[in-house]
Amino acid sequence: MTANDRAKIRSAFRDTAPDLLAYFERRLTDREEAADLLGQTMLTAWRRVDKLPADPERQRMWLFVIAANTLSNHRRTWQHRLDLADRLREHLATTAPAPAAGEAHAVRDAVLRLRDAQRELVMLIHWDGFTIVEAAEILGLNASTARSRYAAAKDALRRALVEASAG
Repeated sequence: MTANDRAKIRSAFRDTAPDLLAYFERRLTDREEAADLLGQTMLTAWRRVDKLPADPERQRMWLFVIAANTLSNHRRTWQHRLDLADRLREHLATTAPAPAAGEAHAVRDAVLRLRDAQRELVMLIHWDGFTIVEAAEILGLNASTARSRYAAAKDALRRALVEASAG
């Protein structure tokens, strides 16, 4: 990027940023979200500075096109999140009921009392759905170390849950 490109994009940002922020604020309910989208717009424009028109009015239009695309991407992502949350709620409604609150708390508390290395392994396997081999890879362990650590963690959990049910 040349010094001239940097000067042109800075000037375009300085002249257009307030209008872009207002554009986002009129379309979103959260002012911080609008500011985030302005930042994304500026980052995208900075990356594409080689396409910045020479004419100041065209620069403004170019930035607004980027802003419109940024807003469109944001809305699409937001809709995907809503759709995913709906699917998750449907899935949870059709699966087996969760254990009683007391049991769930006892299990969570027992897991949280494990040593750090054991706890992370158990969480990766049971909460995140990884196999022992996959969890070992994530943690940078060889598979046999992960298996022995997992066996020790299961023993510790078993003892903790027996104590919790007796107490």
